[in-house]
Amino acid sequence: MTFDAAALFDLTGRTALVSGASSGIGAAIAEALDGAGARVLRAGRDRARLGPDGISADLTRGATELIEQVDARLGEGGTVDVLVNCAGSNPRPPLADIDDALYREILAVNLDAPFQLGQHYGPRMAERGWGRIINVASTQAHRAFGNSGVYGVAKAGIAGLTRSQSEAWAPRGVTANSITPGLVATPMTTAVLADSERSEYFRRRAHTGTLGAPSDFAAAAVFLAGPGSAWVTGQNLCVDGGLSVT
Repeated sequence: MTFDAAALFDLTGRTALVSGASSGIGAAIAEALDGAGARVLRAGRDRARLGPDGISADLTRGATELIEQVDARLGEGGTVDVLVNCAGSNPRPPLADIDDALYREILAVNLDAPFQLGQHYGPRMAERGWGRIINVASTQAHRAFGNSGVYGVAKAGIAGLTRSQSEAWAPRGVTANSITPGLVATPMTTAVLADSERSEYFRRRAHTGTLGAPSDFAAAAVFLAGPGSAWVTGQNLCVDGGLSVT
């Protein structure tokens, strides 16, 4: 048996939607999918970083506006073949200081929007018999971190959502998987990394002895988005330098 290795990762002719693509992990994933041949629709809050073809979206009110913009951009007959839910928000107040409004806002970005995007594009992928959903989760789905309680609630929901999306649509060619980062240097982790004691703690716990970088997620995303991962679904891939097993 022989394999065309390049074909296993080839996304030529596919359209990918990446939320949270203006910086950090989302930006790296978007760039990687583009490099694999996909047409990439980059969505995020910072239009300047997205470039002229980016889609500005505020997910604190859910994903309805983003869906409308994407569908308008694609036009009649247009499709999203690969959906990457990477947009995130983690304000980090102590749990006791979070009121209902902030709770709802954090859930809207981190859990409601991925649910809504999946509900819109998942069935359409299933009708065509091919699709990939990649949700970016967090180690906080499994363990608590200080001043990050509601974010952890949302990411625990993402883990469950991923399994449910797989159960719903994998029989019709749509895989759903999640990627769990370790501590990665991104704009969202600036406050954590400013605490040298805490950042050094995470370095020591990782088997590699290092923090992550957004580029570490490129290959994982291309694999999960490509034809070579057709029998990988409902799974969580930890890209964390070994943090999750210490």
